[in-house]
Amino acid sequence: MIVGSHASARLRSVHRLSSSCQLVSCIRDHLSMRAPWSSKSNEKRRTEDRQDIVVSVLQASATRREAQGYLKKYAPQAPQKETRSAGKNSSSLPPFGPYPLRSILTTPTNDIIQQRAQPHPVRTLEEPPNVALVKLRQLDALDDEALTGIAKTLSYLRKLGLLSIIVLHQELAASRDTYRHQTHRIQIAIDRFGPPGARVLDQIFMGNPARCSNFMPSSLVVRFPHTLIRALDDDALVIIPPIALTHDMSTAGIVDPDNVIVALVKYLSGLQFEDADDGVSHPNVSMSLPPRIASVERIIILDPLGGIPLVHSESSHRFINLEQEFKHIMEELRHEGAEEGREAHLIDESRRVHIRNLQLSQNVLAILPETSATIITTPSTAALKAIERVPAVATRNRLNPLIHNLLTDKPVLSPSLPLERVRTDQAGKVPYEKTHLTTVVKRGMPLTIYPDPTNGPWVPPRPGEARMKLTDTCIDLGRLQFLIENSFGRKLELQHYLDRVNNTLAGVIIAGEYEGVAILTWEKPSCLEPEAAYQSGRLVPYLDKFAVLQNRQGSGGVADVVFNAMVRSCFPDGVCWRSRKDNPVNKWYFERSMGTYKLGGTNWQIFWTTPHVLLDSLTLRDYEDVCRHAEPSWVDNGTLTSSISQCPDRTGVIEKCF
Repeated sequence: MIVGSHASARLRSVHRLSSSCQLVSCIRDHLSMRAPWSSKSNEKRRTEDRQDIVVSVLQASATRREAQGYLKKYAPQAPQKETRSAGKNSSSLPPFGPYPLRSILTTPTNDIIQQRAQPHPVRTLEEPPNVALVKLRQLDALDDEALTGIAKTLSYLRKLGLLSIIVLHQELAASRDTYRHQTHRIQIAIDRFGPPGARVLDQIFMGNPARCSNFMPSSLVVRFPHTLIRALDDDALVIIPPIALTHDMSTAGIVDPDNVIVALVKYLSGLQFEDADDGVSHPNVSMSLPPRIASVERIIILDPLGGIPLVHSESSHRFINLEQEFKHIMEELRHEGAEEGREAHLIDESRRVHIRNLQLSQNVLAILPETSATIITTPSTAALKAIERVPAVATRNRLNPLIHNLLTDKPVLSPSLPLERVRTDQAGKVPYEKTHLTTVVKRGMPLTIYPDPTNGPWVPPRPGEARMKLTDTCIDLGRLQFLIENSFGRKLELQHYLDRVNNTLAGVIIAGEYEGVAILTWEKPSCLEPEAAYQSGRLVPYLDKFAVLQNRQGSGGVADVVFNAMVRSCFPDGVCWRSRKDNPVNKWYFERSMGTYKLGGTNWQIFWTTPHVLLDSLTLRDYEDVCRHAEPSWVDNGTLTSSISQCPDRTGVIEKCF
């Protein structure tokens, strides 16, 4: 490791804090707008809360872009001057069920006034509240301390702009009395953190008749949503036991909590389409599409089993890209003949729970915007403080994954970090166990790899044999060029680049619709002819271009998805690349590489993921030679950039080597 790296990290932290200071006033304004209660007795507590949250935003946001992204999404618009009154604005409420006006207009005005004594800003369809649907499994197994921690986290999320709708999940044998008791416990815990507290809604669902057909069938529909809408309008947290009325409204019973989550997602997103024929004529009721009641930003699953497990590890997936990984992970979880040593840790019941959680994530994220995410973690992890010191480790804080993800739209630990790197602290002493129990799931993006590594490992072809080229019909060369130029902010001399890489191309990894790419080649040392390099096994796996669209950098996990595919599927035995010494991305590269080396006499720094590379090894000499002789293909001021300077002696500085 670099000597003085901790000091450098502190300097970077100070610089980041300084560059973000101008965001502080905006964050404070945002928090002031989220708390309309003006009781003087609570003013001191609110001031302290604001200070804590300002620090959390600045510390959890690794970049200015992340802090600004959070503020853009969750900072509310200026309060509207109009206030809702029962007499003038009751018709502006979102519809209740299939016939909204009848439900609203038949509600006594006095009842509305009594329930809404304090005026609030009108919430329009253009500004729906941001909500998280929280499934809390086995609440009865939590002690009061853990429950208080969860309540504090959810209250904290509310102050940050995310309202939680909590759906309880007990085991099948649970009675309504059990749900009533557990509902009361969580409500008391939340109410301790001040107004507006929590509301319990126990009968807003009705069974969905078999004759009702949807694009995504559900056994439940939200039929009595007025109390839900009012609670969200008051910024209250909502607690829902999984209880629903039968379609004929004769009885109420316990239903599947996952069906409750799906029904809520469809209703809040304006996707609850129902049959209109109930035998009653409604000539004055508009049958337009249902409105979007809220923006469902997160599905949070608090499960004692934690995140989705990795089959070959005691850890969990840190991030799952459903478009790419869902089918494969489900097959692993369903595979009864699990590898020896893992079966004992993943018994059938646990497997069933993980499958259920992943399937629920797939079902709801399929109909939500691509920015929405599922976070699966343990209740004890969710109860962590926003930023918690790890004993005996002065340089590491343990972050609450729910709060961190809201502020940064990322997992606490990047999914492309080597597992060995995140199991311990920088000194290699303190395990970071709780972090490994959290999985962030997104719909993500498809990943296209040429050639397909599932058909066989990438191996260098014999010189003269046919190989893929960037000009093949499977590659959209125009979009590829735009992606590279957009990412690097430089003009590519396309023909020069094609002439250079087409005869050495190993493969291409494309994320989504050309949102990210890795172009990889087989390079020979300059002292060898192609045939000699092939015969001696000295062709170097080289990352020639790694590019992400500027508007996708730092978000969406594009870089992580591409990097993981490169090191896990394409070049699992190692790959090398070079980067300019002043490239701000080098910190990201450093954390993911097994070694790094500064080339003397040049502005280049080499990185590699190959294990056990020694300073005097032939492998490192080949890496150095390839990185010195790779010709750039950029156009600067209308002329092709000259080749990098050559250095006759082999000098450099090893910064890290494992």
